[in-house]
Amino acid sequence: MTPHPFRAAVEADDEDAAFALLSEDVEFRSPAVHHPYHGRSAVAHLLHHAKATLQGLTYIDELHGEGTVALIFTARVDDRDVEGLDHLTLDEQGRITHFRVMIRPLSGLIAVAQTMAGRLEADPVPGMDATG
Repeated sequence: MTPHPFRAAVEADDEDAAFALLSEDVEFRSPAVHHPYHGRSAVAHLLHHAKATLQGLTYIDELHGEGTVALIFTARVDDRDVEGLDHLTLDEQGRITHFRVMIRPLSGLIAVAQTMAGRLEADPVPGMDATG
């Protein structure tokens, strides 16, 4: 099976190609913050920092449904191994309209949240405070 274009872009380290797949009004839900982020610019900014945070991110499986893709990954954050899932909901043109991230174990999620908070404090999402 051919990998989903978002997976292919991430695996090719092509942020521009990955960001181009986001719909203009994409909604991003993180396991670390209560409120979602909205808009291509904000989500691209978050994904840029997530790439730096989730060291060695490797997609290990891909599941397809009607208008949806789940990309299962492993990564490392500092001294913590994490497993996660990027759940993508797609519009009729294949653009990502909803991007949900799930991460386990809890100690890994905490490490991700702390690292991302530090990165976003230094480089906030434009138009938002660092707390999301």
